[in-house]
Amino acid sequence: MSATGLDVFDKTLQTTHIWLNEITNDLGPDERVAWKVLSIVLHKLRDRLPVELAAHLGAELPLLVRGVYYDQYQPEKQPTNLDRDAFIAEVQRWLSDTRPVDANEAVKTVFRVLSRHVSPGEVAKVKDALPQDLRALWQSVEPTQH
Repeated sequence: MSATGLDVFDKTLQTTHIWLNEITNDLGPDERVAWKVLSIVLHKLRDRLPVELAAHLGAELPLLVRGVYYDQYQPEKQPTNLDRDAFIAEVQRWLSDTRPVDANEAVKTVFRVLSRHVSPGEVAKVKDALPQDLRALWQSVEPTQH
């Protein structure tokens, strides 16, 4: 029986929980923190991408995750120019109101989830749009299966 009565909602809830479970497996058993990590890293990644590429990535996200991805999006201000250190610092700043989470590990974890669940072609395009030092962080991630 459907939890919500609508298959589209049930599917996005199920898929979102899979993503959050993968994050909690890496960063600890707190889904609220996992949701915040996912949201922040996706925002910082989205803001670093050209608008068209950001839209293509957004189209591959589960419906619920897509909603948070586009929350407070200002395409006219994109892309921002953040190198790896600035990107990590921004993530850390936005995570400051949660339990301690290493921003570098948070970014790697979300990149790993994206590598598992977004098409390889889209992941390659996103990586190619990033500065070399930030791209190297993504390339250091092994898309292990859970």
